[in-house]
Amino acid sequence: MNSDNSEEIFPVVDAAGNVVGKATRGECHGGSMLLHPVVHLHVFNSRGELYLQKRPAWKDIQPGRWDTAVGGHVDYGETIAEALRREVREELGITDFVPGAVAVYPFRSEREYELVHVFRTVYDGEVRPSGELDGGRFWSPDEIRENLGQGVFTPNFEGEAGLILG
Repeated sequence: MNSDNSEEIFPVVDAAGNVVGKATRGECHGGSMLLHPVVHLHVFNSRGELYLQKRPAWKDIQPGRWDTAVGGHVDYGETIAEALRREVREELGITDFVPGAVAVYPFRSEREYELVHVFRTVYDGEVRPSGELDGGRFWSPDEIRENLGQGVFTPNFEGEAGLILG
């Protein structure tokens, strides 16, 4: 059975995103509230539909829910841009895309505290979800709006839907 690597090392950052230390995934996700950076990429096609991934049941955060096309942690020593490229390649098999910055915001749940770097892109090529995901598909904006607040999506995605759907 798959699982997240609780020993993976993440940077710990201040509110401005400056690295002030490091901690393991287990520490960051264990209620320590250590602020750590993550990247999100919203992938639209030219018809205005938004690709969402389905989180597998084995994930330690929000298993089984639909989420941002790409979401991943920045590794210690990695830049935001490097993390974004790596995560997009690993999760969707996409290497040729132009990201546009949308927002940076802090997100706190009962288990963790993230500094989320949000990007968007338009992409009409092949999407190849990896084994890290339980598949994915394109959703129309209306279909997304109809399912908000129904327990279908992750809280992170629901919070970002207004930023990216307008």
